[in-house]
Amino acid sequence: MSRYDRLMSRIANGERILIDGATGTEIERRGVPQLDNAWNGGGALSHPETLRTVHEDYIRASSEIVISNTFATHREALRAAGVEEQFAEFNRRGVELAVEARARMDAPDVLVAGGISYWSWSGDWATAEELGPGVEEQVAIMAGAGADLLMLEMMIDTERMLATLAAAQTSGLPVWVGLTCKRDEGGRAILRNGDNLPTALAALAEREVPLVSFMHTEVEHIDACLETARQHWPGPLGVYAHSARWMNNVCFYDETVSPQVYASHAEVWLQNGVQVIGACCGLGVDHVSALKPLV
Repeated sequence: MSRYDRLMSRIANGERILIDGATGTEIERRGVPQLDNAWNGGGALSHPETLRTVHEDYIRASSEIVISNTFATHREALRAAGVEEQFAEFNRRGVELAVEARARMDAPDVLVAGGISYWSWSGDWATAEELGPGVEEQVAIMAGAGADLLMLEMMIDTERMLATLAAAQTSGLPVWVGLTCKRDEGGRAILRNGDNLPTALAALAEREVPLVSFMHTEVEHIDACLETARQHWPGPLGVYAHSARWMNNVCFYDETVSPQVYASHAEVWLQNGVQVIGACCGLGVDHVSALKPLV
């Protein structure tokens, strides 16, 4: 039985799984410079030791899934950054460094997830039709580099999400989907661009997605997301929220929730059926360590 199958069996039996915290903002905090229009995606090549150490720190904190630092290495972002020719290398090394961290920590049961997004820092958004070929190439590279599964991240609209999902599923690897949401004026959860959340969840259920997470979503919006999911999502749920202040794509930590406060929110989410728990931008190793007693 594969690592992934063992983990899914545990989830089916009601167990809780701890995943990692922020990687992009964590390497930034440790001094890794940004790529223009590709955020912190350059770390795998510019500072591989720092990035690998972040993965190791999360494994040391008992994370059972670590996500590659490839959120910002999709083809459109790297093209906007002027380094598209390094597309394969960024994505391959992003996954390989997580695999290396697992080996160095002697943690063979830890899963490595290839993180994939379509977020644009330049404001030049690819259409759903344009996304497919690049994602297919990206996931093939990740599968070849040793990823155990793929995690779509910051899916903010239904059309691009489904195009990204279809392309990711060509890899043969299981694909989890991470939705980024907010609340509308009535307090109901919607996708970040305003799309209807129940409609998005129904579309994912039709495509047999194994697990949906709410990620890169404000801590105070998660409860509304879970309320909707309980009515419209039949499968297991994950949460890795974020908490930070942003200015010109740079993360500042002066408004970040403390590990203890984050853990108190997470305890409620877990009581409401969440089984996979971690953290996103602004929330680092200390926040993941604070989650460990809850799982």
